[in-house]
Parts: sequence; structure tokens; C-alpha cells
Amino acid sequence: MCQVFYLKIFDKHWTQNYTETKQMNTHRIHRVAKLTGLSRDVIRVWERRFDLLKPTRGANRYRNYSDEDVALLRYLKQQLDAGASIGDLAKVGREELIGRMRAAAPRTAVVDNTFDRLLRELLIALEPLDRVTFEKRLNGAVAVVPFEEALHGILLPLQERVGQLWHTGRISVAVEHYVTSQIKQKLYAAMNQLPVAEFGATVVVACPPGEEHDLAALAVAYRCRVRGCRVYYLGANVPILSLSNLCREVTPDLTIFSCTIALPDSLAIELIKSLAQEVLPLSNVLAGGQGALTMRRHFSGFNIDVLETFGELDEKLEQFTRRFPIPG
Repeated sequence: MCQVFYLKIFDKHWTQNYTETKQMNTHRIHRVAKLTGLSRDVIRVWERRFDLLKPTRGANRYRNYSDEDVALLRYLKQQLDAGASIGDLAKVGREELIGRMRAAAPRTAVVDNTFDRLLRELLIALEPLDRVTFEKRLNGAVAVVPFEEALHGILLPLQERVGQLWHTGRISVAVEHYVTSQIKQKLYAAMNQLPVAEFGATVVVACPPGEEHDLAALAVAYRCRVRGCRVYYLGANVPILSLSNLCREVTPDLTIFSCTIALPDSLAIELIKSLAQEVLPLSNVLAGGQGALTMRRHFSGFNIDVLETFGELDEKLEQFTRRFPIPG
């Protein structure tokens, strides 16, 4: 069966908290420049001279700009294009300008609208397949927003919609595999950009034996890496005995089991019983995905919690990462 058709159900559960948290995004200055059309030099000058922006400093000392900063810069550029001067605008002050900006624009999610439009364009490029257009638009979009926003706003929704197209026969399984490959490349590239964690909680992420649909598990592994965990990502189709042997070797604080396909009751009980016997004595175990939700009562019978959203995953990770303060 096609990976995406099962993954789309996973997305609805695991990404529902995206809209609740996206307003907390921060952006480095090079992304702000791309998002606003203003040069980095102009942004720095406006920040220093006019006190209109309120960037924060990350642990690496880089300035991080909020979504509100980005929206304000877009508004300022629109006003300048209409003939206003930055000096006159600056005299008004940040709070008044933000009030005007909100009053002048409908209260809609501009980023969401942009993503929806982009997703439509990407899907058009698949019928028939136009590789150059598809990759240019996908690569360009992912490059200009924080990756976690791109993951939940572009990549996973794209996978879901491609799954729907495959299921209705509008695209072939070959095209679906091509899109999946493109999304995985983005995830692996983003993970490779992250520093190798040395001090955080140890997390193992794996799919059960016979489970070939590993994109959701890869997204979970990325989420754990971003939050400072030492992640062992095992991918698809991992035998329970092999998983158990690795857990004995690396002594994880947490093992996350990603199940997108629900098994018949007898097979589900056999699988989860094996997981409980071989892995649960060695590690805390969590399960996620639509398959896990469907099999929740079987997991519960062995005291294994099933997560529905990334927000729940974050809460669990927070419990573990508190035990591992990064050395100062």
C-alpha cells in the first residue's frame, strides 16, 4: 500500500497543534530579508535607528525576529512603496504601527494562505509531472521559512494531499514515491544541519516489523533532535529483538514506536506483548500514529501510552530533558 495514504491520518492527529504554536516562530535575519524583500542592511539600520523591531537573542547570540516583526516590516515596505517615509513612520512608534497594520488587513493567516497557494501549485506540477517546477517551488519555499514551520505547513500537508491523489488514481505510485523521496531529503538535510547532541535525553525512534511507512517516524526523530535529544533513528521495519538489543547497548531514556497501520487484534497483541517484554524493561516506551491510536487499548493493556499530537510529544520530551542540563 502507498505510504502516504496511511500517513495522512497520522498528520491530522500529530500536526493539529501546529496552528496553535506557529505564532511563536522566530526567524534569523537572512530569512527575514527573504520574507520581506528588504536587505539585511536596511533591517539592521531600522532596528538600530528607529527602535521599531524587538528581536531576541538566542543561546548562540544571533538575533531572532518574531512573526510580528516580519509582519511589521512587510507593512512598512508597503507604506514606503506607497510614498511614505521611514522617518515619519518611525515617529508613530511600533505599537501604533502594529495597530494600523492589523486594522488595514483582514485577520487572516497570511502564512497559511501562502502555504495553501503553494500546495496547489505543487500539486499542479504533478499532473503531469513537471520536475523542474515542482523542485524549484518546493526548494524555494522550504528555504525561506524556519524548517519546523515548513515541516508542518508544507511538507506533511503535501504528503497528505499526494496520498489523496494516489488513492483516487490521479497520480501513480511512482509519482507518490518521488514526492516522498523529496520530502525525506528535506528532513534528512535539516537534521544534518543540527548539532550532534552530547548531553540530552537518549531517544530511540523506530517502526515495527513489517511497517514500511517511516516518514512520520522521521518527522518525530527530527522533532526530538531539535529539542536537544540524542536520537537513534532506526527507520522502517525494525524487528523487536533488534530493537531490544540496541536498547541494551545505548540504554535509552525513551523509545518511540511509530505505527501508521493498525494490525488485526491477534497480531497487535502479539506485537505489543513482544515490545513490552523485550523493550519496556529497558526503556520508557511511547507509541504514535494512526495505527497506534487504533490499537490504543492493546497498548494500554501493557501500560504503553499512545500520543496523539506533537504537543503531547513535546511535553514528554520536556520531562526527560529537564534531567539533562547542558553544561555551562
